Amino acid sequence: MTTEEQQQLEKKALEQFMSGKSLFGKGGAFAPMLKSFIEKALEAEMDSHLNEQERSNGNKRNGKGKKRIKSGYGSFEIDTPQDRQSSFEPDLVKKRQTILADNLSEKIIGLYGLGMSYRDISSHIKEMYDTDISHTVLSQITDRIIPDVKAWQSRPLDSLYCIVWLDAMHYKVKVDGKIEHKALYNILGINKEGYKEVLGMYISESEGANFWLQVLTDLQNRGLEDILIACTDNLKGFTNAILSVFPKTQVQLCIVHQIRNSLKYIASKDQKEFMKDLKKVYRAVNKEVAEDELLSLEEKWGQKYPVVIESWQRNWEELSQYFQFTEPIRKIINTTNAVEGFHRQIRKVTKTKGAFTNDMSLLKLVYLATRNIEKKWTAPLHNWSLTIQQFYIKFGNRIPLTINISASGISKREIERSDRV
Repeated sequence: MTTEEQQQLEKKALEQFMSGKSLFGKGGAFAPMLKSFIEKALEAEMDSHLNEQERSNGNKRNGKGKKRIKSGYGSFEIDTPQDRQSSFEPDLVKKRQTILADNLSEKIIGLYGLGMSYRDISSHIKEMYDTDISHTVLSQITDRIIPDVKAWQSRPLDSLYCIVWLDAMHYKVKVDGKIEHKALYNILGINKEGYKEVLGMYISESEGANFWLQVLTDLQNRGLEDILIACTDNLKGFTNAILSVFPKTQVQLCIVHQIRNSLKYIASKDQKEFMKDLKKVYRAVNKEVAEDELLSLEEKWGQKYPVVIESWQRNWEELSQYFQFTEPIRKIINTTNAVEGFHRQIRKVTKTKGAFTNDMSLLKLVYLATRNIEKKWTAPLHNWSLTIQQFYIKFGNRIPLTINISASGISKREIERSDRV
């Protein structure tokens, strides 16, 4: 390169750099250099491939092909060497590879995990990197995480989780060209150290106790041996499904779900007064007082709303488990707010999707969103050291004494001292 050519290259590069244009994309100052570097590297790979053995088998060069590749620096076309037997497998730019830079693939997967559509991702990549990427290629890139999704779904679990919330979300999924409504089951747990963890995601046609039984069995097969407290909505048969797999688990039904279901059958003119009386039940200082208030509720409203009162009485044991604990723990377990909060964050990502093309497209997006959400779960639950002490006093040997002392902030001696007291 002459001095004049070098000066022109430097001037062009500076102008493009200052204007924010790609230096390596179409028309970029450095594009010819990158193109030349890649082509020379491919030629060197071909020379290495056509060794003495290959040539003795009759293999030799067979002209060149053309390929347009995309990278974080833009798109450009390269000449690719070919051999007669088509056995050449380059390492730098592999056959059928159209995305050169892995970091661009990572950016695409990251944008997809934030809920961006393929159309929006394509526009963003075009604007940022002067690179056109089709929806087919974007789909192929996001499909790279499918092995990660499957590995995550089948990963081993801890033997014990102190609290587990179980709930489902509902989505539209295309099946054989038709839109179907499917349930996405999510299980959120708190481990011995007090940290949140999504234990699994499962898809079914509808939410029901029979499928929950399959979900719980899968959790057991992945190493989960015991759950101290399971918090669920009021789905019929849910408690029996849990106890059939984890018989020692205490099942706490969601108070909020019970209240919502009750208000469906209360006349609007009575709802305010009824709720005032109902609060005396679920906000009582202990179970005995709550049961007295429940009797008072029956005396006042039983004849007018027998179905509502009967529902509270029938589900009372599962609704009242939280009275065994102090107020901070009660707030954690007497509703499914924890998993519903997780669902709200997931919906922020999935709300732009009208219908998913298949089950895996739904799982891919929820998995990526979950991975982003879990990055924020860097600390145990508030006052976990006090909570784990109460759990140890209540559940004893079901909690191994090998808990993470630094995370919980307590020692084995402190726990045993509390147990004696």
